[in-house]
This record gives sequence, structure tokens and C-alpha cells, in this order.
Amino acid sequence: MLIRKVEKFLRNHDMPATKFGRLAAHDPRFVLDLRMGRMPRPATEARTLQWMANFEAASQSVETKELAPC
Repeated sequence: MLIRKVEKFLRNHDMPATKFGRLAAHDPRFVLDLRMGRMPRPATEARTLQWMANFEAASQSVETKELAPC
């Protein structure tokens, strides 16, 4: 289920639900609606998962650059 993946993402990145909704779905109520049982369209779910993967990759890239010796 998408909501479980989103909740894990929010915990791992300490991100508020409304910020995630604005960035990932252009809808600040997106996560709140998912929590209330909203079932997103397959295309919306795929876009959201892709956004999360891209965010993870960018976060890893930033962490790697920060840890690299000068």
C-alpha cells in the first residue's frame, strides 16, 4: 500500500505530511487523504513512488558529497 511507504518515508526524512503532499503530488492534503482511505490512481501512485525514489537518490548524493574528504 502506498500509505505505508509514504509514512515510512516521512519518518525517515522527518518531513511533515503537508510538505510531502505539496512536493510530491502538488496537493498539501494528499497524505491526509491517503490516511483517510483515499485510493490514488495508478499514475498518481507511480509518480509519487518515482518522486520518493528521486528524493532518496538526491539525499544520498548530498550525504556522500558532505562526507567526502576535501
